[in-house]
Amino acid sequence: MALTLTQVRSLFGAQAEAGGTGNAAMAIPALRRATAAGAEAKGIARETKDPVTLTALAQFRVALDKAGSIEQALQDPRILKVVMPALGLPDQAGNPGLVRRALLSDPADAKGLAAQLGATWKAAAATLGVHATGLDGLRDPAMVQRLSDAFLKYQYRSGLDEEQAGLSDALYFLEAARTAEDVFDVLGDPVLRRVVTGALGLPDQLAVQSVEAQGRAVTSRLKVATLQDDRAVRKLAERYLIAAANSAGAAAAATDPMAMLTALSVRA
Repeated sequence: MALTLTQVRSLFGAQAEAGGTGNAAMAIPALRRATAAGAEAKGIARETKDPVTLTALAQFRVALDKAGSIEQALQDPRILKVVMPALGLPDQAGNPGLVRRALLSDPADAKGLAAQLGATWKAAAATLGVHATGLDGLRDPAMVQRLSDAFLKYQYRSGLDEEQAGLSDALYFLEAARTAEDVFDVLGDPVLRRVVTGALGLPDQLAVQSVEAQGRAVTSRLKVATLQDDRAVRKLAERYLIAAANSAGAAAAATDPMAMLTALSVRA
């Protein structure tokens, strides 16, 4: 008699679900819960009590007070740990050299590094404004509060991914999709790119192609103008979530010894 995966898990005392990444059936309900009125405010309120988040914010403020220059501040890991997620570039926190050069460039200068790196970097440099205000601008209480609030939001949303893969990306996409004026704005924003290519089923290997070829691959399947349509954007976010859940489930199964036993047709 062939054993099902559920039976094998039961025999070996394993949990019914591997990991906390949810599944495709849970994806859309999870998005509905996360976008329900008041859901995010409650989640962020809980995040303000999280000891890990509080420690990061406290270290950010201490480092900011001790910084001797804006250049020094933009290379301090305690500062970048908060600033980069707050600016929508969490994966760049460990790249201080690039961060310093990009955020100190003038985002209005088409030849400046921030502008050349794409829409997300340009927006980050414009939001921070330290190319003009320097360390005083970064230390401004309003700026510190703005960055702290954005970091809290990032921390809250990142935590949602533990329950449903890709949920933080989907929420960002719902907010930011309208900002994309052309396909290169989509490709230049890591999250917009991830959601759109994931929803369209484009392969990861697309990244090795030229930007022009990537743009053609996207526009052959999607009119960028549809990103101005809330219903269309929601549908794309849902498709991405389902794809992310399936991908996470496949990855979990590939490393799950119980699933491996089933794949080997365990028989009693």
